[in-house]
Amino acid sequence: MGPDLLQLRTATAEDLQWIHELRHRVYAQELGQHAPDPSGRLRDGLDGDNVYLVAARGTARIGFVSLTPPWLGRYALDKYLTRDELPLLSDDDVFEVRVLTVEPHWRATAAASLLMYAALRWVAARGGRRVVAMGRTELLDLYRAVGLRPVGRTVHSGAVTFEVLTGDVSELTRRAMERHGSTLERLRSAVDWRLDMAFAPRPDGCEHGGASFTAIGTDFRTLRRRHEVVTADVLDAWFPPAPGVRAALAEDPAWAARTSPPAGAEGLLSEIAAARALPADTLAVGAGSSDLIFRAFGRWLTPQSRVLLTDPCYGEYAHVTERVIGCRVDRFPLRREDGWRIDPDRLSAVVGSGRYDLVVVVNPNNPTGRHAPAEELRSLIATAPERTRWWIDEAYLGYVGPAESLAALAATDPRVVVCTSLSKMYALSGMRAAYLVAEPATAAELRRRTPPWQISLPAQLAAVAALRDPAYYGDRWLRTHALRRRLATDLAGLDEAVEVEESVANFLTLTLPPGGPSAAQLVRECRRHDVYLRDLSPLSPRYQGRTVRVAVRDTAENARIVAACRAALDILRPVSESSPAPSAVAVPVAGPAR
Repeated sequence: MGPDLLQLRTATAEDLQWIHELRHRVYAQELGQHAPDPSGRLRDGLDGDNVYLVAARGTARIGFVSLTPPWLGRYALDKYLTRDELPLLSDDDVFEVRVLTVEPHWRATAAASLLMYAALRWVAARGGRRVVAMGRTELLDLYRAVGLRPVGRTVHSGAVTFEVLTGDVSELTRRAMERHGSTLERLRSAVDWRLDMAFAPRPDGCEHGGASFTAIGTDFRTLRRRHEVVTADVLDAWFPPAPGVRAALAEDPAWAARTSPPAGAEGLLSEIAAARALPADTLAVGAGSSDLIFRAFGRWLTPQSRVLLTDPCYGEYAHVTERVIGCRVDRFPLRREDGWRIDPDRLSAVVGSGRYDLVVVVNPNNPTGRHAPAEELRSLIATAPERTRWWIDEAYLGYVGPAESLAALAATDPRVVVCTSLSKMYALSGMRAAYLVAEPATAAELRRRTPPWQISLPAQLAAVAALRDPAYYGDRWLRTHALRRRLATDLAGLDEAVEVEESVANFLTLTLPPGGPSAAQLVRECRRHDVYLRDLSPLSPRYQGRTVRVAVRDTAENARIVAACRAALDILRPVSESSPAPSAVAVPVAGPAR
């Protein structure tokens, strides 16, 4: 990158000296917010904990913005207002953005706007959902124009009066892209973007996995690359479909490609009913669980609906409820210190308020990998308000055992719906087949709203054949547990500062130490070795930008994952050598039900 490009980066140790000097020149000498200091530098009580993003051109530093994440447990605003006066500071998803400062002779340029945009992207990449800031009262119109809104609190600092402002990250991002997307796209080529997140958000606003397919080639012209790329960023099965599935697809592929399938997937519905011992009239099928989520939620929910999601949770649920439908969404926090498990008493108290139209529980949870016992969930549902519907996502339940399914309850209780994907457990991700279980009237309503021929003929053939071979898949699921345990042990042995947590399913998580490299940096370095992992940071601020999800692959590919992580940590380790290093641990969870 040439020296004429505007560089955006995370502050270095050398940058901090300049930040202190610029802060003094602006806030002590220019604005009179602070008393002048003989050192000519103005330090901050959060220095060393918060994050500074810096704009520079060549050797000239232009400006900076400060970010304080929620996991620090304190904000600059705490100096002015109590948590009772400003309750939003007690929430777990609020990032403070402050002291956006630009050298005087650069203030007429795009530097300040790009720093604001970079701050927004940094917060979104760490799972932030809201920002809070202090804005000078004389610039209030400017802040309103970008989507920030006053909360009704004014604070004074020296000679300066500030309004306390807040904004929703997704709304701020949407407004920025709608109003300034073309300008940002032009500026992209003029910016040396050295931050660890993408310059622009995904067009659909949803954080999916699957970046590995871009390496294979989404135009399908370089499919040979599938043998070179380790796709551990998505939770596709490491094993092939059952022999009967492959035979069904290979018998007459030309016929399967050109022939319309049964319009209502009648044979597939019948096979699911037999395999799961469920009445056929309690079932509805879809082209993957996402199809069912969009269709069902679009029917049941409105912008006035209130929804409770666990946090962290599969990102599709927040996308559909918040961004597509516009529901009022609350989060039920899962805590690392609790092993990411659902506390049934705490959840019961929250749901018992009667506020919620829908509660979503992914069980086993993706991305935490924890399983809530079926008996606990049955008790929760039994005592919950009648008006509250429960959506139980059992995409990975096969790794635990069929006795833990709530499908039988869903077939009779109008408040409960169970959704099950056939993609991950049956090695059919490319086929797109899933089903849900609900009491007959609810299931019939969704079947009426399902387009004919929703599931392709190859997918129906494959799904039916898969359900007819439980022995093959049962063996593969047991083998997955052994592969996962070995992978966890090998990854935990790479670095004593890394924490590895097993799941009950076909993945594990790897968490880097505080003060070290980010999850995004580890993911980026592993891609240099054609190994793709999933950065969980955008899903929740609870991951603090430090956690990566790793899908279990076969023995050879798992070895490549370990080698890539080793190489990446060797490169990134100098970034974190000065930070304290906790002992490495591979954290197991309860084994599968057999």
